[in-house]
Amino acid sequence: MATHVYACLCGEWVNLSSDPDCKMGERMTSPNIWWEEDARIFSPISKEQEHTMYQQDFVHINYKNADYRIHPMFIQIKHS
Repeated sequence: MATHVYACLCGEWVNLSSDPDCKMGERMTSPNIWWEEDARIFSPISKEQEHTMYQQDFVHINYKNADYRIHPMFIQIKHS
């Protein structure tokens, strides 16, 4: 069974697994390794400031030499 990691980057859904240079997560691993090794996200336990985007949950993604910080709700996993 193949696993594909998709993300909505700036309004366009892309298959991150199809880019051999794509890296994601705090360890900057390939999308499939990121998924297999627990799919870690940045999620602060306590919010230092109430009203700021900097304290929101996110996943760091480097896709086609561009860096993204996206909310985990914009990631989908497909098993085929």
